[in-house]
This record gives sequence, C-alpha cells and structure tokens, in this order.
Amino acid sequence: MIEIDNKILNDVATGFTIPAKPDILQALQDELSKEPELFRVADIIAADVATSAAVLKIINSPFYGLARTISDIRQAVMFLGLENITNLVTGYLLKQAYDQSKCSLSLNRFWDNANDIANVSCIIARHLKTPLPPENLHLIGLFHDAGIPAMAIRFEQYAKLLQEHRENDSTPLFTKEENRFKTNHAVVGYYLATSWNLPKQICQIILQHHCDDFFNACSDDFERSCFACLRLAENFVHIARHFRPEPQWHTIELRVLDTLQLDEYDFQDLKEDVEEYLISSH
Repeated sequence: MIEIDNKILNDVATGFTIPAKPDILQALQDELSKEPELFRVADIIAADVATSAAVLKIINSPFYGLARTISDIRQAVMFLGLENITNLVTGYLLKQAYDQSKCSLSLNRFWDNANDIANVSCIIARHLKTPLPPENLHLIGLFHDAGIPAMAIRFEQYAKLLQEHRENDSTPLFTKEENRFKTNHAVVGYYLATSWNLPKQICQIILQHHCDDFFNACSDDFERSCFACLRLAENFVHIARHFRPEPQWHTIELRVLDTLQLDEYDFQDLKEDVEEYLISSH
C-alpha cells in the first residue's frame, strides 16, 4: 500500500501544475454541504450549457440501461440523486481541466482510454449480484490515471517514459516513475482528487489502484469491490488494445472475480458484453 504524509502532498502541491477545482464543482459542493435543494443543484448544472449537455449524454448512454430518455437536468437529479449527479459532473469537468498546449501527451488518446475504462466499469456493474453505483465507477475510471497528464506537464522526459512503457510493460508504470522522477501518477492523482474534494473512498482507490495487496490491506467491502471493478475494466481494455492481459493480472485475477462474485458463466456473459462495446465504439 502507498503511504501518504504531508511532506509528499506538499511536494506535489509545489512541484506540479494541478488543475484548480472548477467554480461549478465548488458551487455544487457548497450546496451539498448544507441542506441541499434538489432544484438548486439542477439550476447550478443547467447554468453551464456544455456541462448539462454532457451529463444528459452520459445518463442516456447504453451503460445506464434506462427504460426512458432523461431530457432535462431536473429529471437527471431526481433520478440519480444529488451525490451521484455531482460525481457525473466531476468526471466531465476533469476531462476539460488539462490544457493540451501545455502537455506533451495526446490528451484525446489519454481520455479515450480513460473513457473506455469508465464505461466498461459501468458494464461490469450491470452484471454484479451486489449493485455498485455506476456513477462512482465512472468517476473512478476517469480519475484513476488523472495524475498522468500532470506528470507529463511537469517532466519533459515523461512522454518518452510512457512510450517506453507501452513497448515493454513488464514492470509497472508507477515503479518506473518512482525510479526516474521520485514520485508516481497515483500519488499525483490522489492529490488532485483530494483537492477537488472527491469522496475519501474514491480518493483511496485512486491512490492504491496499482497495489496488488489492496485486497489484503483493505477491509472496506465497497472499496474492495470498486477496486476489483476498476482492475477488471483495465484488463478488458488492455486486452482490446494489446491483445494480451495486463502483466500483473494473473496475480489478482482470482481475488477480483471472487470479490465481484463472478463465476465462469457470469464472466463469459460479461466478457461478451464488454467486447461488443469495445468493438462498436472504435
């Protein structure tokens, strides 16, 4: 498990360009911190045309499997609830937060990958015997690697390291980052998530998402299930892009499937749904 202390967080705060929390997200969190009014939350979102349009597009996507189309933000808030709608808004705002002109990576390519993992996480959620909120899983999928653009902005050689990793990923990326830059994208992503006031459980998953001993170290069933869902989604997307499982997948596969209560029949059914999505979306 990665341990975080104030020195590590201070180093990130002073050394990295971390996107500031957007005003609309601050307004939503301020509203949720008091006696929140459902229509007031809807009005905050609706006031930003791009954000409200993006939220409606996500809600009406096949991953939510809704029986009817949600046509306005008030309906969306009533259907999802205050916390879940805020999670959806947060995920959208994250994708707008980094400036491509300052980043040596292709952010379109980066967000395409994150979006696939987020959407596959939602597909997995539909197959689970114990439900997990798709809004939370979508947010984790988008945020889990969100430290990578900040690393690319901070370190000139980071894009080269990432390319080397794509060509040979036998050693985990965060290990290579630590060796070369004395920090890693999980720590930077955790700092971003906490500075945006994401729920503590989600922040922890972002911090620990590469830790294969998470199942032993964490006793929270919700965190363990979200972590398992993320790792399974990452592996599905990795196979689709590289035609082989993630190098570390074999060390956690049984724990992931056991945590999500997926037997062989369930897994094959899920696998078909995920493959259909990944083929149709590319």
